[in-house]
Amino acid sequence: MNVNMELYKIFYIVAKNGSISAAANILFISQPAITFQIKKLEEQLGVSLFTRTKHGVILTEEGKTLFNYVKTGMENIINGENAITNLKNLDSGTIRIGVSTTICRYILMPHLEKFHEKYPKIYIQINNNLSNNLLKELRNGNLDILIMFSPENDNKDLIIKPITDVQDIFVGNKKYYDLTKGKLNIKNLESYPLILPSSSNSRIHLNKFFKENKCDINPKLEVVSYNLIIDLIKAGFGIGYATKEFILDELNNKSLYEIKIDNNIPKRTIVIATIDKKEPNYSSKKLIEMITNKS
Repeated sequence: MNVNMELYKIFYIVAKNGSISAAANILFISQPAITFQIKKLEEQLGVSLFTRTKHGVILTEEGKTLFNYVKTGMENIINGENAITNLKNLDSGTIRIGVSTTICRYILMPHLEKFHEKYPKIYIQINNNLSNNLLKELRNGNLDILIMFSPENDNKDLIIKPITDVQDIFVGNKKYYDLTKGKLNIKNLESYPLILPSSSNSRIHLNKFFKENKCDINPKLEVVSYNLIIDLIKAGFGIGYATKEFILDELNNKSLYEIKIDNNIPKRTIVIATIDKKEPNYSSKKLIEMITNKS
């Protein structure tokens, strides 16, 4: 039996309110139209569903049986519609974000603060890790969005949206700034102790730069943590590799000094990555729009 779902909806509203006139007001349909639809449902089912009284309508035994089944389905549908409305209004929802600690602090946090102020009921879950590990999490469906430096490798399964460009530089403390007079030929970098990231997109980018300039670099220290690299540079362990936009305070207060080289390192782009064939949830879309200045 193929019964139009709209007939069940009308039946549910009439039964719940015990009144055709009340149902007409709720559904914005005339009373004769409601009566016609109920009669149509009764004809399709082959039973009477309502008995008319002075005060409205009451369910027959057959009507009660049907109502017990329809009630659960209709309430689930209504609850589902309400849940979708809440998600669209951002009154509920979850965003799972993959991002390195450094990019989170310097790039993501200002956007998150604004987003949380506007949509405080959205639950935000942040996973800090290396970009390669976070890429696996994104592909496995454990993240909604990933914020990272634009990947050096081909990633055709991702949708990449740029956020901002940043410039990588070499820096040292006052001692190394004075030793180099703030400038070095790229070949002379090998003469100084270097502090570099150990395994990350940053290191891949830097190695590519060294290779293009025919430099064979053997760092004194290789460190995973960006903040630790900065601390070691300040402490005088050597010349290090940093992102200029992340150390503006240190450059301004002279705890770090830029040491220019004759060939500038190419700029990098910080991006938002999502899976190509997977639609982000509504909350994630809103955050992406906010970050990329499209809302």
